[in-house]
Amino acid sequence: MSQRNKQILLASRPAAEPGPENFRLVEVDLAPLQDGQVLVRHHYLSLDPYMRGRMSEAKSYAQPQALDTVMIGGTVGEVVESRHADFQAGDSVVGMGGWQQYAVVDAKQPGALRKVDTRHIPLSAYLGAVGMPGVTAWYGLTQIIEPKAGETVLVSAASGAVGSVVGQLAKARDCRVVGIAGGAEKCAYVVDELGFDACVDHKAHGDLKSMSQALKEACPKGIDGNFENVGGTVLDAVMLRMNAFGRIAMCGMISGYNGLPIPLANPSLILQSRLKVQGFIVSEHLALWPQALKELGTMLANGRLKTRESVAQGLASAPEAFLGLLKGRNLGKQLVKLV
Repeated sequence: MSQRNKQILLASRPAAEPGPENFRLVEVDLAPLQDGQVLVRHHYLSLDPYMRGRMSEAKSYAQPQALDTVMIGGTVGEVVESRHADFQAGDSVVGMGGWQQYAVVDAKQPGALRKVDTRHIPLSAYLGAVGMPGVTAWYGLTQIIEPKAGETVLVSAASGAVGSVVGQLAKARDCRVVGIAGGAEKCAYVVDELGFDACVDHKAHGDLKSMSQALKEACPKGIDGNFENVGGTVLDAVMLRMNAFGRIAMCGMISGYNGLPIPLANPSLILQSRLKVQGFIVSEHLALWPQALKELGTMLANGRLKTRESVAQGLASAPEAFLGLLKGRNLGKQLVKLV
């Protein structure tokens, strides 16, 4: 009798804010392996904001997710069967297995599957601080912001999987680090546990004037580097505090993920303050991943990089957990535990 595999498909495209009706849970048979293929049992599924963009047909840096196909997503798990010489049953691996319990992977494709060492780094961390979110943080900070000791680095969505790593990497480079997060609990986590110098609660400062004043108090010497995850009013307020020749790494625009326009209030500040504003997609810089992962893995293994995980239980919980992520309900990295 064939082994069964539960999957979550993209059932429809959201017109604005996504909902549970956009997803569909199905169960299918697993096909026998062909030469060069590996069967992976997923232990954890990563949920990330970029997935919202893939649900839409709007023009973007990547092709939209096709309807009635398994939702895209990073996964870590264990090889249960292999017909490829480089992989053995029991190997811990990371890949893009999607929202499903199992994946049949063509291991001949470069980068499709990577073995990982779990002796000093937990398996789940390869989806967070020592995975794509961590490398995203590392790249935007080191290659675009290029912080110098004593400078002030501002991070929006500071309690999330990317922002939390940005701040800790900047602190390791002797910067003053200020976060923006939603709510007193998240701000306390950012300062007390992650070691940021200050954190501004955007829920307490919902308009431009209030946010600008809060940033003036938190960043008395201005802002030299901004790791931007949010856009909208938050970015407008940050730009008012940017120092001359400041650098902005454009990573995400959470405020516009549901199709709302994201106008920039004062674009003239880019010229007046001679700002560098650069967007980036971390998957386009694979040559630097080994360097990033070495630093991130070393810091995590020796306790210098702290992480938190919000973990939903079971594949069926993935849609609601994803919708919660888009509303900021998670603290740290959002995962789904599948075993």
